[in-house]
Amino acid sequence: MKSMPNDDLFSRDNFRARGSARAKVIDQDGREIHGDPPGADGFQAGPFGAFQHGASGFEFAAAFQPLTREQRLARLDAIAKLLDVAFVVPGTKVRYGIDGLIGLVPVIGDLITTAFSLWLVREARALGAPWHITARMLSNVAVDGVVGLVPVAGDAFDVMFRANMRNVRMFKRWLDRQPRQSASRAG
Repeated sequence: MKSMPNDDLFSRDNFRARGSARAKVIDQDGREIHGDPPGADGFQAGPFGAFQHGASGFEFAAAFQPLTREQRLARLDAIAKLLDVAFVVPGTKVRYGIDGLIGLVPVIGDLITTAFSLWLVREARALGAPWHITARMLSNVAVDGVVGLVPVAGDAFDVMFRANMRNVRMFKRWLDRQPRQSASRAG
């Protein structure tokens, strides 16, 4: 067998000889990330190398940038699905979410899921939901929370009522009926 010039590609000597040459780092949008060497921008590696600003191209502040309206709507939809219809009971068509699972813990579980539901209502209000839509959403959350306090039967009601999916669907229908802003007025 003929020897290839790259046979010792992974040997320590060859790795050291290549120096600091790094492979390209590409973000999820396909752009190349140019990182500075660790410590060049004042940030140092954490105890386990976590959040090395610049070395890996990870921009810690970028994780906390404001979301666009479309991203916030997608997040509302995803959270409502996670809470109400994320899983299927095997052998049936019955769907349930973590609302039904967390709600199995008496009182505390129902308070936690009601808090998630209230956050969805707050987010819809921040996205422009009028008072009558917000009131209907709050009434759905109240019914879900109060009936959910009843052991076993309340949990079954939570699975079937799906207050979060109802609320997001109601909000999206209201949004669809609103006139679209033109690009000239949006800026």
